[in-house]
Amino acid sequence: MEQGDRVICAISGGADSVALLWCLYLLREQLDLKLSAAHLNHGLRGEESDRDEDFVRQLCAGYQIPLTVGRTQVQAQGRGLEDAARRARYTFLESLDPAAKIATAHTADDNAETVLLHLIRGAGLRGLGGIAPARGRVIRPMLGVTRQEVEAFLEHWNLPHVEDSSNGQPDFLRNRVRSRIMPLLRQENPRFARSCSETALTLRLDEAFLAQEAEAALDELWDGGGLDCPGLLALHPALRRRVLAGFLRRCGLLEPEAVHLRQAEALARSRRPGAWAAFPGGLLLGRQYERLAPRTVPFPLEETPLAVPGVTVAAGWQVRCSFLPEGEKIENTPFTFGIACDTITKCTWVLRSRRAGDALRLPGGRRSLRRLLMDRKIPAQARDAMPVVAAGDQILGVGGIGVNLDFAAPAGGPAVEIRLSKSN
Repeated sequence: MEQGDRVICAISGGADSVALLWCLYLLREQLDLKLSAAHLNHGLRGEESDRDEDFVRQLCAGYQIPLTVGRTQVQAQGRGLEDAARRARYTFLESLDPAAKIATAHTADDNAETVLLHLIRGAGLRGLGGIAPARGRVIRPMLGVTRQEVEAFLEHWNLPHVEDSSNGQPDFLRNRVRSRIMPLLRQENPRFARSCSETALTLRLDEAFLAQEAEAALDELWDGGGLDCPGLLALHPALRRRVLAGFLRRCGLLEPEAVHLRQAEALARSRRPGAWAAFPGGLLLGRQYERLAPRTVPFPLEETPLAVPGVTVAAGWQVRCSFLPEGEKIENTPFTFGIACDTITKCTWVLRSRRAGDALRLPGGRRSLRRLLMDRKIPAQARDAMPVVAAGDQILGVGGIGVNLDFAAPAGGPAVEIRLSKSN
């Protein structure tokens, strides 16, 4: 935080967030902070959720801290209820004052638990780096503070808080890590939470450096159409794997896994000039003498009408269209588009391949799709496999590129959300 910052404190009513809010309250004059608070009622625990909201309202009112309260009904999607609730919280927080920093109350214990969760599931340096001290507008000033220190702080200031009964439920892996594994580790090292959190920060710095070096190496070895094999194989193995992962992403494999990296490296080592290997999504990699170059199996993206609302599966892609009510945050990403509702009345929406004359407006201005794909160094063989969502002759969005701003829904909606993902 810097002098004069506007800071939104995310507060659940639990011990950690109450401690954070009180710390910021004590620092507000010294740092000239414009402090406010935000609470999201997930509606997951019925009366207990409402009790938490009432507690937060009373706490903030008592200290004249401006409070914004949001309400939602979280439903498990894909990765489960915990992940859905976390996504809902950040969506809510990011929808508030865009000039303010968002302070969350993650502690060293939370960080250690996150590292253990990633270790259990399997992770590289990025996962073992735990929780980022800062990400965009989100700051986590309590990552160096243990839960034991939080409890002592609350007792010293005689601060009340509420308990989340779901924290004791063994259904969630994080709860089992917190209640079963962490106590055993503290027996071996009472400072485990702090030491693990500090180790995670070190690993995070190492990961950032290696990612930077890998990007530079990839740019040097990539000629716009392929990868130099001798140069790749001369790299340190740790750097080589990262370069291969970046190369595969440039070729259209969005989430390369360890098996794909091994497969690509074996191809780079092959002595057969015409060797090739197949990857998910119709991607082929082939040896062209001393280069590793992509070829794409021609997935015929035949023009397919989209169900709005509904889910359409075609040519290896799943397109989910759903209506967003007015006031809900619209998230535009390379594979998620928020489209103005009045567009649906004009003509049928379809999924198709690119066509001559296709163009769209992006933040930098209007561009032809052909030139845009060339400038972004999308391999020529992969361009026809990129999914285009269109209405008549107009592009609504392109998977991997983003929404056409000519049809993007205004902030606050209403909108039709289009989500593109690879189908199984």
